[in-house]
Amino acid sequence: MEYDYVIVGAGSAGCVLANRLSADPGVSVALVEAGGQDDKLEIRMPAGFAKLFKTDADWDYTTAKQAEMGDRELYWPRGKVIGGSSSLNAQMWVRGCQRDYDQWDVPGWSYDEVLPYFNKAERRVGSNRGDVYGSTGPLYISELRSPNVTTAAFLRACEEMGMQRLAELNGRSNEGFSPTPVTQRRGRRWSAADAYLRPALKRPNLTVITGATVDRVLFDGRRATGVEHDGGAKVRARREVILSAGAIGSPYLLLRSGVGSAEELREASVPVVHELPAVGRNLQDHLTSGVLVRCKQPVTLTKAESLGNLLRYVVARSGMLTTNVGEAVAFIRTSPEEPAPDIELVFAPGPFIDHGLTPPTDHGMTVGVVLLQPESRGRVGLSGRDVVIDPGYLTEEADVRRLVAGLKTAKQVFATDAMKPFADGPLPPYTFPESDEEFVQWIRDRGETLYHPVGTCRMGADAESVVDPSLRVRGVEGLRVVDVSIMPTVNRGHTHAPAVMIGEKAADLILPEQALT
Repeated sequence: MEYDYVIVGAGSAGCVLANRLSADPGVSVALVEAGGQDDKLEIRMPAGFAKLFKTDADWDYTTAKQAEMGDRELYWPRGKVIGGSSSLNAQMWVRGCQRDYDQWDVPGWSYDEVLPYFNKAERRVGSNRGDVYGSTGPLYISELRSPNVTTAAFLRACEEMGMQRLAELNGRSNEGFSPTPVTQRRGRRWSAADAYLRPALKRPNLTVITGATVDRVLFDGRRATGVEHDGGAKVRARREVILSAGAIGSPYLLLRSGVGSAEELREASVPVVHELPAVGRNLQDHLTSGVLVRCKQPVTLTKAESLGNLLRYVVARSGMLTTNVGEAVAFIRTSPEEPAPDIELVFAPGPFIDHGLTPPTDHGMTVGVVLLQPESRGRVGLSGRDVVIDPGYLTEEADVRRLVAGLKTAKQVFATDAMKPFADGPLPPYTFPESDEEFVQWIRDRGETLYHPVGTCRMGADAESVVDPSLRVRGVEGLRVVDVSIMPTVNRGHTHAPAVMIGEKAADLILPEQALT
C-alpha cells in the first residue's frame, strides 16, 4: 500500500491532518491507528470517561519509579482509539494564555501567529440559546448543559476571595475564574474524530487503518519511506511520514526507528539512522494534588449513575451524566513575582479519587491543584523494545513550593461563606494537612498526573531541537512530528486545544510545500 502521506496516530492532531490534507482530491492519505473504533457509550457520555481507563481504549502506561514521590510508579492513561485522548479526556478546552506561546520563542509560533488556528478550529455555542457565535470551525465548544449546584458555589467562592470573573477563559490572559468550556455538542462529547475525521471518511483518497500498532518508521538512507506495523506489514509514503502519536508515542517511534541518542540506541540494539540526542528529552507534565471535603448535602456526582440520571441523559441529553467532572477552573499566581498564573484550581462537584477508578461512596467535593509551569524535566526512552516514561516529578524544589501554595489556596476556597452550605470536614484519603511539611508529604504520597505530557520532540530554531519550525525532523527527510510532543514548554492550560491548533497549523505548513513538489 502506498500513499502520499502516512499519518501515525488518530488522536487530536492526527484527525485534523487527515481532514485537512485529504481535502485535496489529488492527494492520498493513510491514517494508521493502533486502537479501534470510538463506538463505546462511555466515549459519547461525557461523565463516562474514567470508565475507559485501563480498557482496550487506553494505552495504560506506567511511569518509572519517582524518587521524589515515594518511589511510586504512576498510572498514565492515553487514548488508544479513534480520536486518541480526545475520546478519553475530560473535554476541557483551555488554550492557556498569550505568554505560553510567546515564550516558545520559535519563528511562526507566537501567540498572534497561532491564534488564527485556534479560531479556525472552534465553533462556540451558547449554553442557553443554542446560538453559534465567534468562528464556525468544526470543533464545538460549549458550556456545560447541567452544571452542579456546588459549582456555582465554587464560582462565588472565587469571587469572595478576590479573584476576577472571566467573561472569556480563552483570551490573552486566563488569570481569574470561569466555568469550564468543554468540547461537547448537545450534551455529548465532541472529539477530534467527531469534528475532523468523521466528515472526511467519505473521501476516496483517505484510508483509515485501525488496530495497527506501528513498530517503526522505514528509511531509505535518511529518507523516511513509510512505516511498518504488526508483524511486518508496511504502509509506504511517497511524500511524507507524519508522526502524530503523542508525547510518548512519537519519540518512542523515532527511537525505535534509529533516530535519537546514538548511545541509547546502541544499548537498545537499534541501528542508528541519525543521531539526534534531544529525542525523548524535555518531558513535562502537569502534576496535580488536591483538597477533598465531604458535602453536607446529597447533591454531588456521587449518585450520578442512578437510573433517573441515566434516563435523563438518554432522553434529553441533560442531567449529571453530561458533566465533564472538572466543571469550573481558576488560574492564580502564587506570588506577585510570577509573570502569569502558575497554579490552576479545578473544581469537581464530587470526590475524584484514584483517577475516578475508585467509585465514591460519600458525597464530597474536590479542588484539584495543578502545577502549570513545572521546572522539573523528564524523558521518554527505551529499555530494549519497551518504552520508559520518567517524568522526573518534583526534582526541582520550586515545583514543591508552588504546589504547597496552591493547596493552601484550595483549602481556603472551602472556608468561604459561599461554600459553607456545602463544605464539611475532610473526605478520606485527604487528611487536612496543616504544616508545610504535611502538605509536602500529601503531594508526594498522593500526587498524580493531569494527563498533559508534552515536549519530547521539542521544536526550535536551534540545531539541538528535534524538529524545526516547520515540524520537520532534523537530519532526515520526509518525516515530521505533529502533536504536543513538539511543544518547547507546556501551556498554562490543557493540552487538547494546542494539539488541535498544532494540527491546523501543520496542515498549512505542509500544503504549500506539496504544491511546490
